[in-house]
Amino acid sequence: MVESVNAGRPAAGASPVMPEQYSPLTLAYLGDAVFELGVRERLVRMGSRPAKEWRRLSKRLVSAAAQSAMAETLLENLTAEEADIFRRGRNANPKNTAKNASVSDYRRATGLEAVFGYLSLCGRSERIGELLDLILRPEVMQ
Repeated sequence: MVESVNAGRPAAGASPVMPEQYSPLTLAYLGDAVFELGVRERLVRMGSRPAKEWRRLSKRLVSAAAQSAMAETLLENLTAEEADIFRRGRNANPKNTAKNASVSDYRRATGLEAVFGYLSLCGRSERIGELLDLILRPEVMQ
């Protein structure tokens, strides 16, 4: 997994990352990018394909419905801290929802993204990789 530019280090003079410091929607905003990068990296490692196919596969895997199903798979593997972040993300009240997803799928997807955003801010790239490996198994990636 590609390390973030700051690799979880707080900016000069900033305190360490605390989950309470960020809204769950802020964590989900970052987690959306972290998750998509993880999906794209794993797709590319599967071998060369036309760009159109990359987009099709990536779009299917980062949809709210797919992320919701992945969240259900992942829940039993989360630490207590990660499960708390997931609940905060799932229970957040965004102003918008996905056009092609149920409210429950969208909320679970937001919870999943919040976990990835939190782990990224904490510099836990190894844990991000572990969780992605659990939910992005080869049969899911096809």
